[in-house]
Amino acid sequence: MEFFTASTRNLLSYEAVAGVQHHVALSVVGTDRFQENAYFRAKIAQEKLIMESGIPYSIVHATQFFEFVTMIADASTDGNQVRLPPVFIQPIAAEDVAKAVERVSFGTPVNGVTEVAGPERFRLDEFVRQGLLARGDSREVMADPSARYFGATLNDLTLVPVGQARLGEVYFEDWLTPAMSAR
Repeated sequence: MEFFTASTRNLLSYEAVAGVQHHVALSVVGTDRFQENAYFRAKIAQEKLIMESGIPYSIVHATQFFEFVTMIADASTDGNQVRLPPVFIQPIAAEDVAKAVERVSFGTPVNGVTEVAGPERFRLDEFVRQGLLARGDSREVMADPSARYFGATLNDLTLVPVGQARLGEVYFEDWLTPAMSAR
């Protein structure tokens, strides 16, 4: 919380002096639906500071990145099992997020939120299972409706856009092959 609020206050104060006409911030889809987690409470506080600053702004909410697949598995691993709630996820390639932030940055401030997501939806356990399999990781991925995600209970729509979202172009299966050959 301290990091996000202090850094955002500092940045906004310097932007006000410099006359910045468009503040762009990257945040996470579902932030407002994920308040059990301290990180997301801090992101909500950051977004509130931006919205109340008086500086024209655009906030880009992105879904989880493909690049987080192993981190998600690691956070939910017990022994050789990964237990994840079988909720929807619509992950996106980091390169698609970068393109979306670039488009928003060069556009007119929306004074609101733009959501971006990957082009396909998975169940969280399926996404992690595919990612680990492609990496040769032998952990068993289990769908567990009572499993928590980074300490929070999720429902089917917590991690996906609700309503309109700009969709990325990179499909997970296509990302897996080049990502693996680069290792």
